[in-house]
Amino acid sequence: MIKIEMPKPDVVIRQREQKLKDGEVPIPSIYGFIDFHKVPRDKGGLILFFNEDNELLFVGKARKLRPRLKKHFQDQVSPLKNHREEVAKIEVFVVEDPMEREIYETYMINTLRAKHNIDKVFYKD
Repeated sequence: MIKIEMPKPDVVIRQREQKLKDGEVPIPSIYGFIDFHKVPRDKGGLILFFNEDNELLFVGKARKLRPRLKKHFQDQVSPLKNHREEVAKIEVFVVEDPMEREIYETYMINTLRAKHNIDKVFYKD
């Protein structure tokens, strides 16, 4: 039997408002999130989207994390397009190896029972 351990997230961002100090420039909010700069731009990994009740909404993977994360809030083909308002927390895991990303994504979708993933689902509700 293969044993897979859940890694700890490298970055966790939550919806929040910017508290401006003198001389600071406002950061544009995307669905209430302003901390995208904390997510690595050129690293691969996994992105987990949670609602206010800490229920997992969606698991995604990317070769480049930050651009893919932003696309989930912008494009019309994202599985999250009808659920963007629900997202309250995002966890990012840096996983450079493509095979490891694939394994972790499938494992997380099925173990944590992501609500809006349709591919790679092996459980039945």
